[in-house]
Amino acid sequence: MSRLKYTLNAVRGIILNSKLCGTNLAVGARAAAAVGIQTPLRALCTTCLLRKAEDRKAMMASLPKKDEGTLGEKLVDVDPSHARWSMFPDEDTPNMLFDGVPFRDLPVCHIKCSLNNTLMTLTDSSGKCLGRKSGGTEGYKNAKKGTTVAAQAAAMSFSHVAQLRDIKNIRVIVKGLGPGRLASIKGLQMGGLTVVSITDRTPAPEKCPRPRKAKRL
Repeated sequence: MSRLKYTLNAVRGIILNSKLCGTNLAVGARAAAAVGIQTPLRALCTTCLLRKAEDRKAMMASLPKKDEGTLGEKLVDVDPSHARWSMFPDEDTPNMLFDGVPFRDLPVCHIKCSLNNTLMTLTDSSGKCLGRKSGGTEGYKNAKKGTTVAAQAAAMSFSHVAQLRDIKNIRVIVKGLGPGRLASIKGLQMGGLTVVSITDRTPAPEKCPRPRKAKRL
């Protein structure tokens, strides 16, 4: 009998405790509901996403513009010499005459186009340097040196230097993939020079090194 009483008392205690806990839980839920009515609901947290978007907008705004309000040259109206002879050189090209000067003896304009600047060098047929011009020598600073406007201005000044040496016909050798590739050739023609030939010597490695990892935004 003592064991039965002990078991019944234990069961009654468990039931009483469960009722008290249920009452406490109900009171807690009602209090939470009352507090929720007084305070507005909190929205979902999107701070991380908004910060990423703001950081990208700030980065894009800090980047220099593609150009200072002038579009780059999409086409270059070179003299259509292919109407008289082939556009590609052959074995007779070095012996062709331009105003009485053989093709192999014409001065050469070396143009190096990078993303930051456009460098132009005038040499004779043997490689002797006769003059230099660039976007920086024309007064453009920092990121403006790599624009098409700076390349065209440097080419026109380069043409003036060449004409002071009684040079009218030149060969052009272009190297690089900068924005001043076409604008510099256009500037040479606008300056009064006759572009006889255009040679592209941009290096193209077969096995280039692995590029850097993508920038984490």
